Amino acid sequence: MPTTLRSLTLALLLGGLPLGASAQAAETLIDDLESDHHTLRLERIAAGLEHPWSLAFLPDGDLLVSERPGRLARIDQAGQISRLEGVPEVSTRGQGGLLDLALHPRFGDGKHDWLYFTWSQPGSGGSATTLSRARLGDDSLSHIETLFEQGRFSAPGRHYGSRLAWLPDGTLLMSIGDRGREPSRAQDGGDHAGSVLRLTDTGGVPPDNPFVDDAAVLDELFTMGNRNPQGLTVAQDGTPWSTEHGPRTGDELNRLVGGDNYGWPIVSRGNNYATNQPIGRDSAPGMRDPVHVFDGRFAPSGLVEVSGDTFTAWQGHFLAGGLASERLIRLALEGDEVVEHEVLLEGEIGRIRDVRQGPDGTIYLLEDATNGALYRLTPVAP
Repeated sequence: MPTTLRSLTLALLLGGLPLGASAQAAETLIDDLESDHHTLRLERIAAGLEHPWSLAFLPDGDLLVSERPGRLARIDQAGQISRLEGVPEVSTRGQGGLLDLALHPRFGDGKHDWLYFTWSQPGSGGSATTLSRARLGDDSLSHIETLFEQGRFSAPGRHYGSRLAWLPDGTLLMSIGDRGREPSRAQDGGDHAGSVLRLTDTGGVPPDNPFVDDAAVLDELFTMGNRNPQGLTVAQDGTPWSTEHGPRTGDELNRLVGGDNYGWPIVSRGNNYATNQPIGRDSAPGMRDPVHVFDGRFAPSGLVEVSGDTFTAWQGHFLAGGLASERLIRLALEGDEVVEHEVLLEGEIGRIRDVRQGPDGTIYLLEDATNGALYRLTPVAP
């Protein structure tokens, strides 16, 4: 794969967008990365991030990045990093820490200027996936409110899920993993583990949630039977999608339908870690099958549907990031059938934790590492 010598360049960012114009300092790593439809440029915008987990775009052009040890970084238009005070004390055991970020859909109107974030809250018995929101100051968070706390604190420190995505009606989806020790929790309607929740913007239960009339299932649940969804996005047509970790292989792309059961651990395309033998069945009545199962040990994290005119040939396609695989994969679907599958990156930037499309239409990627970095993919004009 052709590469160029690393050189410092300035790349214009967010030109002509509704959220304001800005520029980010960028170091070009590859300037002629060929894909099926576009030639791509890979740039590094900022380095020195410790296990970055999520990314949010501020109206002034600055970027927010959560770092798993419990720090919130702000990256300005020159690529300089500062850390904000006021982040709650997080549990950093295993996969825990400060996790996903999301701005309120009406952020910037003065009334709804809330930053939402998920985190692993320490407590008696271990930790719990928690949702909070806060006001964002120049150098700190304030007015922090806890909106949702997983009903059961538990060990070990893994499978928090924790992705957030806003639906068109203003409700918020939040994923919670099965917490890694008792897979059967994902089939227990009285347990938040192994589910996707649907909440109001204040953490309440929407009255039309699918299980509100079912006494055996918690009102917050939108779906159940999910192992550990770490990719979550809402497509332009309003349909939510997730990428979900299987056990040893069996990683899934799922169309999320309220009220449906996604099978884990009764249904799985993955294998036992110790024996490498299949876990459960491939399919079962009353349980929704995945739309796509990724090859090998993909380890998904981060998912976005491409929109706009920046990547003209990718409109409506999904980009999914991979951790252990170090891959960025493009998937084009017709209905529930994958008609195009392309590996765009494989090892060029390491473990991909998050994938976002910026307000200018370019693609931003976070590298999960002790000295992680923020990258950007842009199309190269023919």
